[in-house]
Amino acid sequence: MLLRLLLLICAPLCEPIELFLIASPPQPTEGSPVTLTCMTQSLPHWSDDQPQFRFFRDERVLRLGWSISRELQIAAVWREDSGSYWCEAKTVAPKVFRSRILQMNVRRVPISDVSLETQPPGGQVTEGDKLVFVCSVANGTGNITFLWYKGALGLSLGTKTQHSLTAEFELPMVRKSDAEQYYCAADNGFGPRPSGLVSITVRIPVSRPVLTILAPGAQAVVGDLVELHCEAPRGSPPILYRYYHEDVTLGSSSAPSGRGVSFNFSLTEEHSGSYSCEADNGLGAQRSEVVTLNFTVPVQNRKDHLTSGIIEGLLGTLGPSTAALLFCYWLKRKIGRRSASDPPRIPPRPVPREFTYLNSPAPKQPRPTYENVNVVSGDEIYSLVYSIQQEQSAAAVEPLGTLVENKDPLDIYSRLRKANVTDVDYEDAM
Repeated sequence: MLLRLLLLICAPLCEPIELFLIASPPQPTEGSPVTLTCMTQSLPHWSDDQPQFRFFRDERVLRLGWSISRELQIAAVWREDSGSYWCEAKTVAPKVFRSRILQMNVRRVPISDVSLETQPPGGQVTEGDKLVFVCSVANGTGNITFLWYKGALGLSLGTKTQHSLTAEFELPMVRKSDAEQYYCAADNGFGPRPSGLVSITVRIPVSRPVLTILAPGAQAVVGDLVELHCEAPRGSPPILYRYYHEDVTLGSSSAPSGRGVSFNFSLTEEHSGSYSCEADNGLGAQRSEVVTLNFTVPVQNRKDHLTSGIIEGLLGTLGPSTAALLFCYWLKRKIGRRSASDPPRIPPRPVPREFTYLNSPAPKQPRPTYENVNVVSGDEIYSLVYSIQQEQSAAAVEPLGTLVENKDPLDIYSRLRKANVTDVDYEDAM
């Protein structure tokens, strides 16, 4: 009878208790939260005992100590969190119950939408500056390995592994040889996924240009076509060249291909002095050294220039009347010089002889010689008259005389009728 009583009392306590561990969701993906719940089919006699729970993963306690909560919440799980899980329950008796093992596998999200960007944006960078490549993925979980490559053949530049959707690779100082195509790849265990190609352009500031002055001959003279050639040894196109004479802008020319260009002009006396040129491609202008241009001015040009300057000054100072007188004097001198240099039009000079005027008729005066000067005004013609006169010396003895030749021809202008020039006699001409 006593044994039966003991069995009735012990029955609820000796009934086998089975615990279950449930994960929600059962197959989580990386980065998602998970809730673990420790449960049993029936614990009617535990209502007053307030059992305590704890959770394990691969023999390691996940939460310190016992807790009255039968749930364990994990904010985010990763591929490394995959493993064996179970829980334990403890009563006041005390007695410990252990659940079955739950095998949980955390799934990884494959990489997708890999892209490559640059800083500065646009793929243009100045030589000597810093260039940063930013590799990004739109989707992907877990540790992601990023890789950067140069050129279509895939020269490896570097790798980086981290829990992030983006990673950076830096070139601290860009050189001209870094102008190439680049791409990156990302891998989280499903194989690398490459990005598209990005072209990098390295812009080179212009170096100091060289100015060359080219002339047709060894020595430039006034009137020559002079060429100013300016060229920068280095610099990314397009390059704008400016030309200066004594720091005054002469003109400008653009070189789309980056080579040197020329500027031509006709040389005058005002072009003597210093020349320079400037190259600019938007990354900073550079000025050439100063080149001095010396050239020869013909003597005749100087005399003509001086004469014209004097005449202009006199015309402006003396007024119209004086200018007219000067012109008449110049015309008279010019006609006289042409007469003296024209032998066929000048009568031959007679051989000097001594004449005796005693008992002799008076010496006959020679007729003058006329010459047209081709000046016609209406019905009037101007002619030039040459006359050689004989005079009797006042100091000579009265019966004797000497023929004296007048060395300066007398220029006489006469107004003639255009209809009959030959009818004019010597007196009219005088």
